[in-house]
Amino acid sequence: MQEKSSVFDMIGPVMIGPSSSHTAGVVRVGLTAHKVLGGVPEDAEITFYNSFARTYEGHGSDRAILAGLMGFKTDDKRIKEAIELAPAQGLTYRFKSIGNASTFHPNSVRVKIRKGEKSVELLGESLGGGVINIAQVNGFKAHFSANLNTMIIMAGDVKGSVAFIANVLANDDCNIATMSVSRRGKFDLACLVIEMDTGIRPVTLEYLKSLSWVKDVTYIPQI
Repeated sequence: MQEKSSVFDMIGPVMIGPSSSHTAGVVRVGLTAHKVLGGVPEDAEITFYNSFARTYEGHGSDRAILAGLMGFKTDDKRIKEAIELAPAQGLTYRFKSIGNASTFHPNSVRVKIRKGEKSVELLGESLGGGVINIAQVNGFKAHFSANLNTMIIMAGDVKGSVAFIANVLANDDCNIATMSVSRRGKFDLACLVIEMDTGIRPVTLEYLKSLSWVKDVTYIPQI
């Protein structure tokens, strides 16, 4: 169930302008991708869709996405200099634009990033007021906001696995706010996205990573 917007969502976050949707939201999409990858990417392909495709340069969305990929937050004064700072961070990038993607949200951006042998593909939507929705991660449906502590688990589609993981988190006193599961097919690779009200202990995180049917676990503290 989708959460209702609050008055704080309408006011928006503390940010470097000019726009909460075209700047702050885009920074948060980039920062989420940064967290999933585990650092500043060496290479990034960034595609802006629909409204973003027409306005990303004038509204600073190009600087905003690079800033997020470099780990900057929405109120970081360096956002305005992100294009100039990227080479010093070892970030090579290229922009693409697709102006008529009818199946996508009007303010959508896809990032394909790589650091060493690890690569991440993420599709984000900027909903206004700095609020975002991460619609896809590595081709799987995700739908999380990064407003809460979030865990992304890539695992085999094993019977009882969702209930097992929920029980592990309950034993760690983690209250689950939302949970979604996407899979390639029956008994194939699945992606479990869990948003939690509280953080998770490192020992619990390591235990989940040690399970034989778990391929990868990414933990993203509240952004």
